[in-house]
Amino acid sequence: MGSNLTKPASKKVSGSIMSDTRPIERIRVHYEVEKELASRLRHSTRAERPQLLGALYTELFARVPDHPRLTRTESPEASRRNVDNQMRLLRPFLESGDTFIEFAPGDCRLSFEAAKIAKRVIGIDISDQRAMSDRSPSNFELVVYDGETVPLPDGCADVIFSYQFLEHLHPDDVEPHFENVSRLLKPGGWYVFDTPHRLSGPHDVSRYFGKELNCFHFQEWTYGEMIKTLRRHQFGDTAIFRLGRPWKSGWVRSGVWLGEWLFDTVPSLQGGALAAKLFPAVTVASRRETLCG
Repeated sequence: MGSNLTKPASKKVSGSIMSDTRPIERIRVHYEVEKELASRLRHSTRAERPQLLGALYTELFARVPDHPRLTRTESPEASRRNVDNQMRLLRPFLESGDTFIEFAPGDCRLSFEAAKIAKRVIGIDISDQRAMSDRSPSNFELVVYDGETVPLPDGCADVIFSYQFLEHLHPDDVEPHFENVSRLLKPGGWYVFDTPHRLSGPHDVSRYFGKELNCFHFQEWTYGEMIKTLRRHQFGDTAIFRLGRPWKSGWVRSGVWLGEWLFDTVPSLQGGALAAKLFPAVTVASRRETLCG
């Protein structure tokens, strides 16, 4: 029994084996600490969250010094692949002359790449996380905001992008985020985003200890759930990404929704290898409706 405590954890998530080489008791410590901190954030007010979020992550990394984000190193090649994969989502929608906005750009390398195409690029984040060694393109600017009010005019963007961001939003902040996106986009503009799929989750450290989202992923969605959210915020045409490309076909959407219904109806299918293969993420491009009259 004691030997199980030092066995590295591994679980199939998002179509691949996500292995954590730490002993299981260290993963348990990570889980309990993050669960505690996430509970504090979950019970916070919207006014408290901008400052609290940074403080909680600082505390998490101090109390969990072997957190993967601190110990994992990304090679330049891996970083390049990540940017290339995200650009494949954007290229069908981003044109020269566009104004492009990225929410939560982190190190901003995706935004820097988009700046080679777009006329103007704006990153929106709660802090500046750019590497000191990276030089920003002349057509890029970073807007640091409070997590609520975006100090940019209505209808200023042609394309907005976020990647693995929505799941970290407090449940009370999801609708305001989509309100911001809808306000910032020009009529006919596109919101392109990727977020983990609920049926193959949880996608954070919670996955090692059950099926409940107890840590810093506050919500994960299906395609059907996400499209309902988009429709509440003046989004119409929606393309879903399957097999590496966006599809607007109603047949494709119907097939995806049928699959989601089946997996929702049979809970034993959720979180396994088949779910990870079929539903790794919710990846869509949705067009803001044009004004009528």
